[in-house]
Amino acid sequence: MTSTIPARGTRGAAAPPALRRTLTTPRIVFLVVAAAAPMSGVVGSVPLAYAIGNGAGVPATFALAGLILLCFSVGYAAMSRHVVGAGGFYTYIGQGLGRPLAVAGGLTAVVAYTAAVAGVAGAFGYFAELVSAAHHLPLPWPVWTGAALALAAVMGYRRIDLSARLLAVLMVAEVAVLGLLALAIGVRHGADTLPAASFRPDTVFSPGLGVALMFALISYVGFEAAALYGEESRDPKRSVPVATYTSVVLITVFFAVISWAAVGAVGADRVTDRAGRELGDLFFHLSDDYLGTFATGVMQVLLCTSLFGALLGLHTAANRYLFVLGRERVLPASLARIHPRHASPYRASVVLSVATAVVCALFALAGAHPYTNLATTMLALGTVGIVGLQAAVAVAVLVFFRRHPDAHWWRTRLAPALALVGLVGALVLLLDNFPLVTGTTSAWVNRIPWLMVGAALGGLGYAGWLRARAPQRYRALATAAHDTADIP
Repeated sequence: MTSTIPARGTRGAAAPPALRRTLTTPRIVFLVVAAAAPMSGVVGSVPLAYAIGNGAGVPATFALAGLILLCFSVGYAAMSRHVVGAGGFYTYIGQGLGRPLAVAGGLTAVVAYTAAVAGVAGAFGYFAELVSAAHHLPLPWPVWTGAALALAAVMGYRRIDLSARLLAVLMVAEVAVLGLLALAIGVRHGADTLPAASFRPDTVFSPGLGVALMFALISYVGFEAAALYGEESRDPKRSVPVATYTSVVLITVFFAVISWAAVGAVGADRVTDRAGRELGDLFFHLSDDYLGTFATGVMQVLLCTSLFGALLGLHTAANRYLFVLGRERVLPASLARIHPRHASPYRASVVLSVATAVVCALFALAGAHPYTNLATTMLALGTVGIVGLQAAVAVAVLVFFRRHPDAHWWRTRLAPALALVGLVGALVLLLDNFPLVTGTTSAWVNRIPWLMVGAALGGLGYAGWLRARAPQRYRALATAAHDTADIP
């Protein structure tokens, strides 16, 4: 394994840098599901969905979001059997829609994932400050955020399977605690734990459905990252589809069941009002009532570890985009350097860590709130970009299989079409409710999604320049191995 960057498009040149195959299917699942941050999603997003969304219909909304993303996963998985690489959205869009849109998608993905990493880092700093103060260790949020970013940088510098093992431990712990809470609610309330009212049409399709769906989709951010690890998987044609399906199903079942049990504990007719009063404390109060204060203390600590797991998972996905775009010289080629010992894209990890730290530092210097300003704005921006890219990939799947011999009426036609309709609708809802997510009426803040448009237009322009001035480099863009035997 070498860390040098060979020239592209020259006869007899060395193969481009390739990542080492160390990931199994379960490790990919842990990387992906951890990015969804089950504990922080339940504590942070679900009460907001109750309060300003469709109330008791939130469990059904998670099921609806899961169905949309399962339809997306069907086409995504079908394409992953033919396109193997570390480029994720960038490579898939290129294979279906062409190189200019691939570059636009790749740069958009970099901005979206970097924003999501910064948002999670801010949320981690905020909650870590609260939890540490409660345990007589008062440190300001920038210290905690800086420490989390430093640890993520170290993990990103080292072998990816080490990150997968750490994320596995953290995720199992947080899921176990929330599972115990749901079980305790079930023991006390019996059949009333899962009220049928949550799935009644008049409850689900109430005026707040759009807002609830928006919060539900935020909880899935990063689930599609399985394809980013195809080049590092021991069996990519199997691992990527299985990991994608497994991740969507696990996230959907987890959020739907936990949110449904909470509705049963509070009452379908009271959950909206109580969530509006308690917000982020709702599940801590439920834990006090059903499990005791010790379990609540554990839950508070696991909230912080959950956010760090999301930070690490998103950081790992983002630096794969930087690595691939560096390898194909869309971004500086030095980003494609691979560590000779750890076989990691260490240069991309370092650059991403510095960029994220700068974003967080700017918010801190401006006196912004780490949660209501930094976290909400950056996570909303990242979600807009990622949902938009998912819609583009759904189109790419339809085009890729249009004349392909493996085309199938469901896998490569109807399912991606249904996903496209759902994702475009979700994107409209996200943009329409962006001020609600960010919690501000500032015109500057609420115009920040235009950054995604700027990244996409910049990518289109740069691709056009490459086609005219560097045709060999242009022809090498968004390449992928169409058979595992061809992977360098």
